[in-house]
Amino acid sequence: MTRTLDRLTAATRELDPPLAALDLTTLRSNAADLVRRAGGTPVRVASKSVRCRTVLAETLGDTLTASGGFRGIMAYSLREALWLVGLGARDILMGYPTADRGAIADLAADDTALASITLMIDDDAQLDLIRSASTGDAPVRVCLDVDASLRIGPIHLGVRRSPLREPAAVAALAARARQRGFSVAGVMFYEAQIAGLPDTSAPIGWVKKASARELASRRGAVVAAVTDAVGVLEIVNSGGTGSLEVSSADPVVTEVTAGSGLYVPTLFDRYRAFRPDPALFFALSAVRKPTPSVTTLFGGGYIASGPPGATRVPSPVWPSGLKLLRNEGAGEVQTPVTGKEAGNIAIGDRVWFRHAKAGELCERFDRVYVVEADGSRTSVPTYRGEGQCFG
Repeated sequence: MTRTLDRLTAATRELDPPLAALDLTTLRSNAADLVRRAGGTPVRVASKSVRCRTVLAETLGDTLTASGGFRGIMAYSLREALWLVGLGARDILMGYPTADRGAIADLAADDTALASITLMIDDDAQLDLIRSASTGDAPVRVCLDVDASLRIGPIHLGVRRSPLREPAAVAALAARARQRGFSVAGVMFYEAQIAGLPDTSAPIGWVKKASARELASRRGAVVAAVTDAVGVLEIVNSGGTGSLEVSSADPVVTEVTAGSGLYVPTLFDRYRAFRPDPALFFALSAVRKPTPSVTTLFGGGYIASGPPGATRVPSPVWPSGLKLLRNEGAGEVQTPVTGKEAGNIAIGDRVWFRHAKAGELCERFDRVYVVEADGSRTSVPTYRGEGQCFG
Protein backbone atom coordinates (compact mmCIF):
# COMPACT_ATOMS: atom_id res chain seq x y z
CA MET A 1 0.00 0.00 0.00
CA THR A 2 2.93 2.35 0.66
CA ARG A 3 4.05 2.24 -2.97
CA THR A 4 0.51 2.88 -4.13
CA LEU A 5 0.18 5.94 -1.89
CA ASP A 6 3.58 7.22 -2.97
CA ARG A 7 2.40 7.01 -6.59
CA LEU A 8 -0.93 8.70 -5.84
CA THR A 9 0.78 11.44 -3.83
CA ALA A 10 3.24 12.20 -6.61
CA ALA A 11 0.54 12.20 -9.29
CA THR A 12 -1.77 14.56 -7.38
CA ARG A 13 0.82 16.70 -5.60
CA GLU A 14 -0.30 20.05 -7.02
CA LEU A 15 -4.01 19.37 -6.43
CA ASP A 16 -5.83 20.67 -3.38
CA PRO A 17 -7.70 18.12 -1.24
CA PRO A 18 -10.28 16.93 -0.49
CA LEU A 19 -9.79 14.58 -3.43
CA ALA A 20 -10.29 10.92 -4.31
CA ALA A 21 -7.65 8.96 -6.20
CA LEU A 22 -7.68 5.50 -7.75
CA ASP A 23 -4.59 3.44 -8.54
CA LEU A 24 -5.28 1.79 -11.90
CA THR A 25 -2.58 -0.87 -11.54
CA THR A 26 -4.08 -2.07 -8.27
CA LEU A 27 -7.62 -1.92 -9.66
CA ARG A 28 -6.61 -4.15 -12.57
CA SER A 29 -4.85 -6.57 -10.26
CA ASN A 30 -7.93 -6.77 -8.03
CA ALA A 31 -10.16 -7.36 -11.08
CA ALA A 32 -7.93 -10.22 -12.21
CA ASP A 33 -8.05 -11.69 -8.71
CA LEU A 34 -11.86 -11.62 -8.67
CA VAL A 35 -11.93 -13.52 -11.97
CA ARG A 36 -9.38 -16.01 -10.64
CA ARG A 37 -11.37 -16.59 -7.47
CA ALA A 38 -14.56 -17.14 -9.49
CA GLY A 39 -12.90 -20.14 -11.13
CA GLY A 40 -14.38 -19.69 -14.58
CA THR A 41 -17.84 -18.57 -13.48
CA PRO A 42 -18.67 -15.17 -15.02
CA VAL A 43 -18.54 -12.22 -12.61
CA ARG A 44 -21.34 -9.65 -12.70
CA VAL A 45 -20.21 -6.19 -11.53
CA ALA A 46 -22.22 -4.63 -8.69
CA SER A 47 -22.53 -1.01 -9.77
CA LYS A 48 -23.45 0.26 -6.29
CA SER A 49 -19.91 -0.63 -5.26
CA VAL A 50 -18.38 1.25 -8.22
CA ARG A 51 -20.54 4.32 -9.11
CA CYS A 52 -18.16 5.45 -11.82
CA ARG A 53 -18.70 4.69 -15.51
CA THR A 54 -14.98 4.78 -16.29
CA VAL A 55 -14.37 1.94 -13.82
CA LEU A 56 -17.35 -0.01 -15.18
CA ALA A 57 -15.87 0.38 -18.68
CA GLU A 58 -12.42 -0.63 -17.44
CA THR A 59 -13.93 -3.85 -16.10
CA LEU A 60 -16.61 -4.64 -18.69
CA GLY A 61 -15.25 -2.95 -21.81
CA ASP A 62 -16.58 0.11 -23.59
CA THR A 63 -19.96 -1.52 -24.21
CA LEU A 64 -20.43 -2.08 -20.46
CA THR A 65 -21.42 -5.64 -21.25
CA ALA A 66 -18.63 -8.24 -21.03
CA SER A 67 -14.86 -8.52 -20.96
CA GLY A 68 -12.19 -10.79 -19.50
CA GLY A 69 -14.28 -12.93 -17.17
CA PHE A 70 -16.75 -10.17 -16.28
CA ARG A 71 -20.28 -10.18 -17.66
CA GLY A 72 -23.03 -7.67 -17.10
CA ILE A 73 -23.99 -5.24 -14.37
CA MET A 74 -26.00 -5.65 -11.21
CA ALA A 75 -27.67 -2.25 -10.79
CA TYR A 76 -29.19 -0.88 -7.61
CA SER A 77 -31.71 1.55 -9.14
CA LEU A 78 -33.98 1.13 -12.15
CA ARG A 79 -33.32 4.73 -13.20
CA GLU A 80 -29.61 3.94 -13.04
CA ALA A 81 -30.18 0.86 -15.21
CA LEU A 82 -32.14 2.87 -17.79
CA TRP A 83 -29.38 5.49 -17.88
CA LEU A 84 -26.74 2.80 -18.43
CA VAL A 85 -28.79 1.20 -21.22
CA GLY A 86 -28.92 4.59 -22.89
CA LEU A 87 -25.12 4.60 -22.76
CA GLY A 88 -24.78 1.16 -24.34
CA ALA A 89 -25.14 -1.42 -21.56
CA ARG A 90 -27.12 -4.50 -22.61
CA ASP A 91 -27.09 -6.95 -19.68
CA ILE A 92 -28.34 -5.47 -16.41
CA LEU A 93 -29.78 -7.43 -13.50
CA MET A 94 -31.49 -5.39 -10.83
CA GLY A 95 -30.16 -6.32 -7.40
CA TYR A 96 -33.28 -5.07 -5.61
CA PRO A 97 -37.00 -4.61 -6.27
CA THR A 98 -38.26 -1.23 -7.43
CA ALA A 99 -41.42 0.77 -6.71
CA ASP A 100 -40.52 3.61 -9.09
CA ARG A 101 -43.62 3.71 -11.28
CA GLY A 102 -42.22 6.35 -13.61
CA ALA A 103 -39.08 4.30 -14.25
CA ILE A 104 -41.17 1.16 -14.81
CA ALA A 105 -43.27 3.02 -17.38
CA ASP A 106 -40.08 4.18 -19.12
CA LEU A 107 -38.80 0.60 -19.14
CA ALA A 108 -42.02 -0.76 -20.63
CA ALA A 109 -41.95 1.86 -23.41
CA ASP A 110 -38.39 1.06 -24.51
CA ASP A 111 -37.80 -2.19 -26.40
CA THR A 112 -34.04 -2.03 -25.92
CA ALA A 113 -34.40 -1.53 -22.18
CA LEU A 114 -36.94 -4.37 -21.95
CA ALA A 115 -34.48 -6.72 -23.61
CA SER A 116 -31.54 -5.51 -21.49
CA ILE A 117 -32.89 -5.14 -17.94
CA THR A 118 -34.15 -7.85 -15.61
CA LEU A 119 -36.20 -6.66 -12.62
CA MET A 120 -35.88 -8.28 -9.20
CA ILE A 121 -39.01 -9.54 -7.41
CA ASP A 122 -39.96 -11.61 -4.38
CA ASP A 123 -43.69 -10.83 -3.97
CA ASP A 124 -46.92 -10.85 -5.97
CA ALA A 125 -47.49 -7.23 -4.93
CA GLN A 126 -44.40 -6.23 -6.91
CA LEU A 127 -45.85 -7.92 -9.97
CA ASP A 128 -49.06 -5.94 -9.41
CA LEU A 129 -47.11 -2.68 -9.22
CA ILE A 130 -45.04 -3.44 -12.31
CA ARG A 131 -48.11 -4.38 -14.32
CA SER A 132 -50.08 -1.31 -13.21
CA ALA A 133 -47.21 1.02 -14.14
CA SER A 134 -46.46 -0.62 -17.48
CA THR A 135 -47.82 0.25 -20.88
CA GLY A 136 -47.89 -2.14 -23.79
CA ASP A 137 -47.89 -5.91 -23.91
CA ALA A 138 -44.17 -6.69 -24.17
CA PRO A 139 -43.08 -9.13 -21.43
CA VAL A 140 -41.00 -7.70 -18.60
CA ARG A 141 -38.03 -9.84 -17.54
CA VAL A 142 -37.94 -10.76 -13.85
CA CYS A 143 -35.59 -12.59 -11.50
CA LEU A 144 -36.67 -14.01 -8.14
CA ASP A 145 -34.68 -13.03 -5.04
CA VAL A 146 -34.43 -15.99 -2.65
CA ASP A 147 -33.55 -15.69 1.04
CA ALA A 148 -30.03 -17.09 1.43
CA SER A 149 -29.68 -16.58 5.18
CA LEU A 150 -28.87 -19.34 7.65
CA ARG A 151 -31.59 -20.19 10.15
CA ILE A 152 -30.93 -22.19 13.28
CA GLY A 153 -34.19 -22.52 15.16
CA PRO A 154 -35.39 -18.97 15.84
CA ILE A 155 -31.97 -17.49 15.00
CA HIS A 156 -31.64 -15.66 11.68
CA LEU A 157 -28.07 -15.24 10.47
CA GLY A 158 -27.84 -12.98 7.42
CA VAL A 159 -29.62 -9.95 6.02
CA ARG A 160 -33.39 -9.41 5.85
CA ARG A 161 -34.17 -9.47 2.16
CA SER A 162 -36.65 -11.79 0.50
CA PRO A 163 -39.65 -13.59 2.05
CA LEU A 164 -39.04 -16.41 -0.44
CA ARG A 165 -37.09 -19.33 0.95
CA GLU A 166 -38.46 -22.82 0.30
CA PRO A 167 -38.37 -24.34 -3.22
CA ALA A 168 -42.14 -24.76 -3.53
CA ALA A 169 -42.85 -21.10 -2.67
CA VAL A 170 -40.24 -19.83 -5.13
CA ALA A 171 -41.54 -22.08 -7.91
CA ALA A 172 -45.14 -21.03 -7.22
CA LEU A 173 -44.30 -17.33 -7.57
CA ALA A 174 -42.32 -18.03 -10.73
CA ALA A 175 -45.30 -19.88 -12.20
CA ARG A 176 -47.68 -17.06 -11.31
CA ALA A 177 -45.33 -14.51 -12.87
CA ARG A 178 -45.21 -16.47 -16.10
CA GLN A 179 -48.99 -16.87 -16.15
CA ARG A 180 -49.31 -13.11 -15.87
CA GLY A 181 -47.11 -12.55 -18.92
CA PHE A 182 -43.74 -11.94 -17.29
CA SER A 183 -40.56 -13.57 -18.58
CA VAL A 184 -38.90 -15.43 -15.69
CA ALA A 185 -35.17 -15.17 -16.36
CA GLY A 186 -33.66 -16.51 -13.16
CA VAL A 187 -33.17 -16.64 -9.43
CA MET A 188 -30.71 -14.89 -7.12
CA PHE A 189 -29.20 -15.81 -3.75
CA TYR A 190 -27.12 -13.33 -1.74
CA GLU A 191 -25.41 -15.04 1.18
CA ALA A 192 -24.44 -11.93 3.16
CA GLN A 193 -23.47 -13.98 6.20
CA ILE A 194 -20.68 -15.48 4.07
CA ALA A 195 -19.82 -12.67 1.66
CA GLY A 196 -20.06 -9.78 4.11
CA LEU A 197 -18.49 -11.14 7.30
CA PRO A 198 -14.73 -10.86 7.86
CA ASP A 199 -12.97 -13.86 9.37
CA THR A 200 -12.55 -12.44 12.87
CA SER A 201 -13.38 -15.44 15.05
CA ALA A 202 -13.88 -19.19 15.12
CA PRO A 203 -17.68 -18.86 15.53
CA ILE A 204 -17.89 -16.76 12.36
CA GLY A 205 -15.89 -19.42 10.52
CA TRP A 206 -18.37 -22.03 11.73
CA VAL A 207 -21.33 -19.91 10.59
CA LYS A 208 -19.81 -19.52 7.13
CA LYS A 209 -19.17 -23.24 6.69
CA ALA A 210 -22.59 -24.25 8.01
CA SER A 211 -24.30 -21.68 5.83
CA ALA A 212 -22.43 -22.79 2.71
CA ARG A 213 -23.52 -26.41 3.27
CA GLU A 214 -27.16 -25.52 3.90
CA LEU A 215 -27.39 -23.12 0.98
CA ALA A 216 -25.74 -25.48 -1.50
CA SER A 217 -28.45 -28.05 -0.83
CA ARG A 218 -31.39 -25.61 -0.78
CA ARG A 219 -30.19 -23.61 -3.80
CA GLY A 220 -30.09 -26.75 -5.93
CA ALA A 221 -33.59 -27.66 -4.81
CA VAL A 222 -34.89 -24.16 -5.59
CA VAL A 223 -33.37 -24.16 -9.06
CA ALA A 224 -34.82 -27.60 -9.80
CA ALA A 225 -38.28 -26.57 -8.62
CA VAL A 226 -38.31 -23.32 -10.60
CA THR A 227 -37.01 -25.08 -13.69
CA ASP A 228 -39.85 -27.59 -13.45
CA ALA A 229 -42.31 -24.70 -13.14
CA VAL A 230 -41.13 -22.36 -15.90
CA GLY A 231 -38.31 -24.03 -17.82
CA VAL A 232 -34.54 -23.62 -17.96
CA LEU A 233 -33.25 -20.46 -16.29
CA GLU A 234 -30.81 -18.02 -17.87
CA ILE A 235 -29.56 -16.70 -14.53
CA VAL A 236 -28.67 -18.36 -11.25
CA ASN A 237 -26.84 -15.56 -9.48
CA SER A 238 -25.07 -15.82 -6.15
CA GLY A 239 -22.28 -14.51 -4.03
CA GLY A 240 -20.34 -11.36 -3.35
CA THR A 241 -16.72 -10.27 -3.08
CA GLY A 242 -16.27 -12.22 0.14
CA SER A 243 -17.76 -15.51 -1.08
CA LEU A 244 -16.73 -15.98 -4.72
CA GLU A 245 -14.98 -19.32 -4.15
CA VAL A 246 -17.93 -20.76 -2.22
CA SER A 247 -20.62 -19.56 -4.63
CA SER A 248 -18.84 -20.45 -7.86
CA ALA A 249 -18.15 -24.00 -6.62
CA ASP A 250 -21.86 -24.82 -6.87
CA PRO A 251 -22.53 -26.24 -10.36
CA VAL A 252 -26.05 -24.75 -10.51
CA VAL A 253 -24.67 -21.19 -10.20
CA THR A 254 -24.29 -19.54 -13.61
CA GLU A 255 -22.76 -16.26 -12.39
CA VAL A 256 -21.43 -14.56 -9.29
CA THR A 257 -21.52 -10.89 -8.34
CA ALA A 258 -18.71 -8.69 -7.02
CA GLY A 259 -17.93 -5.00 -6.89
CA SER A 260 -16.29 -4.00 -3.62
CA GLY A 261 -13.29 -6.16 -4.43
CA LEU A 262 -12.28 -3.72 -7.15
CA TYR A 263 -11.72 -0.80 -4.75
CA VAL A 264 -11.21 -2.81 -1.51
CA PRO A 265 -12.58 -0.72 1.37
CA THR A 266 -11.63 -1.42 4.97
CA LEU A 267 -14.55 -3.82 5.55
CA PHE A 268 -12.63 -6.37 3.47
CA ASP A 269 -9.38 -6.23 5.42
CA ARG A 270 -9.87 -9.37 7.51
CA TYR A 271 -10.71 -12.16 5.10
CA ARG A 272 -8.65 -15.35 4.97
CA ALA A 273 -9.68 -16.47 1.49
CA PHE A 274 -8.03 -13.54 -0.30
CA ARG A 275 -5.71 -10.58 0.27
CA PRO A 276 -6.62 -7.86 -2.21
CA ASP A 277 -4.93 -4.45 -2.12
CA PRO A 278 -6.74 -1.13 -1.60
CA ALA A 279 -7.08 0.80 -4.85
CA LEU A 280 -9.27 3.80 -3.91
CA PHE A 281 -8.25 6.44 -1.35
CA PHE A 282 -9.17 9.98 -0.42
CA ALA A 283 -6.97 12.80 0.85
CA LEU A 284 -7.70 15.64 3.26
CA SER A 285 -5.67 18.78 4.03
CA ALA A 286 -4.40 19.81 7.46
CA VAL A 287 -5.91 23.19 8.34
CA ARG A 288 -5.02 23.73 12.01
CA LYS A 289 -3.14 22.45 15.07
CA PRO A 290 -5.25 22.68 18.24
CA THR A 291 -2.48 20.97 20.27
CA PRO A 292 1.02 19.72 19.45
CA SER A 293 -0.33 16.16 19.28
CA VAL A 294 -3.52 16.83 17.30
CA THR A 295 -3.89 17.97 13.69
CA THR A 296 -7.27 18.98 12.30
CA LEU A 297 -8.15 18.16 8.68
CA PHE A 298 -10.79 19.71 6.44
CA GLY A 299 -13.78 17.47 5.66
CA GLY A 300 -13.78 13.71 6.08
CA GLY A 301 -17.16 12.83 7.59
CA TYR A 302 -17.83 10.13 5.04
CA ILE A 303 -19.62 7.58 7.23
CA ALA A 304 -20.59 4.31 5.58
CA SER A 305 -24.03 2.71 5.73
CA GLY A 306 -24.82 -0.19 8.02
CA PRO A 307 -24.88 -0.57 11.81
CA PRO A 308 -23.28 2.51 13.42
CA GLY A 309 -19.89 1.90 14.95
CA ALA A 310 -16.15 1.94 14.43
CA THR A 311 -16.30 -0.30 11.36
CA ARG A 312 -18.28 2.33 9.44
CA VAL A 313 -15.91 5.30 9.77
CA PRO A 314 -13.04 6.12 7.40
CA SER A 315 -9.52 5.15 8.45
CA PRO A 316 -6.41 7.37 8.20
CA VAL A 317 -3.66 5.28 6.57
CA TRP A 318 -0.85 7.75 5.78
CA PRO A 319 1.14 9.00 7.56
CA SER A 320 1.02 5.76 9.54
CA GLY A 321 0.02 5.63 13.17
CA LEU A 322 -2.79 8.18 12.99
CA LYS A 323 -6.20 7.66 14.57
CA LEU A 324 -9.46 9.54 14.97
CA LEU A 325 -10.47 11.11 18.26
CA ARG A 326 -13.10 9.09 20.09
CA ASN A 327 -15.27 12.09 20.94
CA GLU A 328 -15.24 13.62 17.45
CA GLY A 329 -14.56 10.92 14.89
CA ALA A 330 -14.79 11.96 11.24
CA GLY A 331 -16.60 15.29 11.07
CA GLU A 332 -18.91 17.04 8.66
CA VAL A 333 -16.41 19.90 8.14
CA GLN A 334 -13.35 18.94 10.15
CA THR A 335 -11.66 15.73 11.26
CA PRO A 336 -9.00 15.86 13.98
CA VAL A 337 -6.40 13.09 14.07
CA THR A 338 -3.86 12.16 16.70
CA GLY A 339 -1.09 9.59 17.01
CA LYS A 340 2.68 9.43 16.84
CA GLU A 341 2.90 11.28 13.50
CA ALA A 342 0.18 13.87 14.10
CA GLY A 343 2.61 16.39 15.53
CA ASN A 344 4.73 16.24 12.37
CA ILE A 345 1.88 17.17 10.03
CA ALA A 346 2.16 20.81 9.00
CA ILE A 347 -0.63 23.12 7.93
CA GLY A 348 -1.29 22.38 4.26
CA ASP A 349 0.01 18.79 4.42
CA ARG A 350 -2.30 15.98 3.37
CA VAL A 351 -3.47 12.82 5.07
CA TRP A 352 -4.68 9.80 3.09
CA PHE A 353 -7.75 7.79 4.18
CA ARG A 354 -9.58 4.67 3.16
CA HIS A 355 -13.37 4.45 3.23
CA ALA A 356 -15.21 1.70 5.06
CA LYS A 357 -17.33 0.74 2.01
CA ALA A 358 -16.67 0.86 -1.70
CA GLY A 359 -18.93 2.87 -3.99
CA GLU A 360 -20.37 5.14 -1.31
CA LEU A 361 -17.23 7.28 -1.40
CA CYS A 362 -18.12 8.29 -4.96
CA GLU A 363 -21.24 10.02 -3.63
CA ARG A 364 -18.89 12.46 -1.86
CA PHE A 365 -16.76 13.39 -4.88
CA ASP A 366 -17.71 14.50 -8.37
CA ARG A 367 -14.47 13.13 -9.83
CA VAL A 368 -11.82 10.54 -9.19
CA TYR A 369 -8.20 10.98 -10.24
CA VAL A 370 -7.12 7.76 -11.94
CA VAL A 371 -3.37 7.21 -11.75
CA GLU A 372 -1.50 4.96 -14.18
CA ALA A 373 1.59 2.89 -13.40
CA ASP A 374 3.81 5.56 -14.96
CA GLY A 375 2.35 8.22 -12.67
CA SER A 376 0.19 9.92 -15.29
CA ARG A 377 -3.18 11.14 -14.10
CA THR A 378 -6.68 11.36 -15.60
CA SER A 379 -9.71 13.01 -14.03
CA VAL A 380 -12.91 10.98 -14.54
CA PRO A 381 -16.44 11.74 -13.30
CA THR A 382 -18.28 9.69 -10.73
CA TYR A 383 -22.04 9.17 -11.05
CA ARG A 384 -22.36 12.36 -9.01
CA GLY A 385 -20.00 14.16 -11.39
CA GLU A 386 -22.29 13.22 -14.27
CA GLY A 387 -25.23 14.77 -12.44
CA GLN A 388 -26.68 11.41 -11.42
CA CYS A 389 -28.00 10.53 -7.96
CA PHE A 390 -29.99 7.32 -7.67
CA GLY A 391 -30.49 7.11 -3.91
